[in-house]
Amino acid sequence: MTINTTMVIGAGQMGGGIAQVCAAAGRKVYLNDIDRSFIDKRLDFIAGLLTKDVAKGRITEEQKAATLANLIPVTDLDPAADCDLVIEAAVENMDIKGKIFAQLDEICPAATILASNTSSLPITEIAAVTKRPEQVIGMHFMNPVPVMKLVEMIRGVATSDETTAIIRQEATDLGKVPVEVRDVPGFVSNRVLQMLINEAAFCVYEGVATPEDIDTVMTLGMNHPMGPLTLADFIGLDTVLYILEVMQAGYGDPKYRPCPLLRQYVKAGWLGKKSGRGFYVYD
Repeated sequence: MTINTTMVIGAGQMGGGIAQVCAAAGRKVYLNDIDRSFIDKRLDFIAGLLTKDVAKGRITEEQKAATLANLIPVTDLDPAADCDLVIEAAVENMDIKGKIFAQLDEICPAATILASNTSSLPITEIAAVTKRPEQVIGMHFMNPVPVMKLVEMIRGVATSDETTAIIRQEATDLGKVPVEVRDVPGFVSNRVLQMLINEAAFCVYEGVATPEDIDTVMTLGMNHPMGPLTLADFIGLDTVLYILEVMQAGYGDPKYRPCPLLRQYVKAGWLGKKSGRGFYVYD
């Protein structure tokens, strides 16, 4: 099966990035969201990124134009009937994802593969709302999508070898490195990363060191490109808290308990960079 036409559901940071890399690889891409103005803002943002890439000599003006021409804004799911692959990048909420996948199952042709960019929710449960669980798979891209090379491929209990092989090839064609992981809470990336962030938050909570010094230890001492608390602010502390809660519920292990300071910051509206304040203050 060849992927020629893709729909990406969700025009946020992740969905926009996924749409951009698919369009740059020559796919016709329907970028879907419920608000057309939100899609238009994302398309303008993508155009700005591509303009910078042209200025830096990474791509040509022709490649920029071709990528933008491949991006088609839509506010309903009906164009999914024309798609070989649909990648859902909506909010991390099982009820919302379940409704989306149930609709897609009715709209899409029998051969269409349905993928979710979920960072923590079980693919098996998402697939169960469809009549094609063997064609449902996780494609967890990393942020920022145009830059980061990894894609976690998450197989549900019913995901077929054929679906996995097609998505492995598609991820490779998009310039990514696919890694296959089991369908467990947090997969690999967040199971490891969120524990690091949580422990760093506990270090702040217990007064072990300041956020600046904790991040310095990890960047200069462990050669991490970004400290865990800076990264947490970039991800969004509400998202970090949510993933930790999913893992705590999924594993039933107290080691995944979120740091009380994370809960306090989220309740205060200190969500990180997007709100102007998290572990750090942003102008």
